[in-house]
This record gives sequence, C-alpha cells and structure tokens, in this order.
Amino acid sequence: MGIINIKGKTFEKYIDNEEINLIIKSLSQKINNDYSGKEICFIVVLNGAFIFATDLFKQIEGLPTISFIKLSSYDGLSSTGKVKELIGLNTDIKGKNVIIVDDIIDTGNTMELIVEMLKEKKPSSLEVCTLMFKPQSFKKDFNIKYFGREISDEFIIGYGLDFDEYGRNLKDIYQIKNDI
Repeated sequence: MGIINIKGKTFEKYIDNEEINLIIKSLSQKINNDYSGKEICFIVVLNGAFIFATDLFKQIEGLPTISFIKLSSYDGLSSTGKVKELIGLNTDIKGKNVIIVDDIIDTGNTMELIVEMLKEKKPSSLEVCTLMFKPQSFKKDFNIKYFGREISDEFIIGYGLDFDEYGRNLKDIYQIKNDI
C-alpha cells in the first residue's frame, strides 16, 4: 500500500516497517549500553507512542518498568500550541533512571511540559527517547538523547501516529502528499 486516503487527505509511504525496526534496534542497543546493569523506568506518552514503546520495550535488557501518561497538543494536522494533561503519572520515580518515550517531537511544547513535570518528582536521571524528530520545528532548550530519525516538517501518520485518531494501525509511516 503506497498511497492511502484519510478524511480527504492523501498520504504516501515514507518509512517502511523494516526501516522502523532497524531504528528501534539501534535505539535499544544505545539504551542497553548506557543503562547496563541499571534499572530503567520508561514513561510512555499516549496515544501515539504505544506501538513504538511496545517494540522498544521488548528489546530492553534487564527488568525495566513502564508507566503511561497522556497529554495533548494537536487538533487535526497542526499543533494548537497549548498542552493539556489528560492522564497523570501513577508511578513513583524518585531516585529512578527515567526515559520518556514519545512517537514524535516537533515543536517540543508537549515534551517540555513532561520534562518539567517529571523533574519535580526527583528522578536520578531523566532522558528523552523519540522515534521521529523534526529539528526544523523544534523550539526548545532540552536534550533529546535518543532519537530514531530526523524528518522534514511534513505531517506523518502510521505506526501509532494519527490524523484525527485514524491511521495509527498502519505498520509503515506515511507522509502527507501535497496536492499541487
């Protein structure tokens, strides 16, 4: 399936599942090397990161833990610029090595809020891991230690990423096609 249509928008295949799997393998190797013999608590940002987090988590060595938070800043194809917390953290992370897992970071608004919120809980370390990163859109001053792939500023769906909640189930990642 090279081209799909959702709600009047056309998307074309951008990153296939084989490449996604290679990205995840590379990220998991880096995390396993950095945290060898240490406990890790993954905090996963819902909804988009659940597929990525599941595949990443299965490749992490040791006995990591996982918890979920849900925040939102999107409406349709664009960020609203306002982040609202929908579901809060239910795990004590004080003194733990924490890695925040998200599907994509573009402006950084949502992740900045999450980082600030989690720092208040006094983890021993706090890092960010994202599958996709849009450096042209990123406007914040925090480190993204683990990112799978830099991408252009185009809107993408699939592999957990959505357009108005549609397309999350696609195994590949699709990019919006600009109709001329």
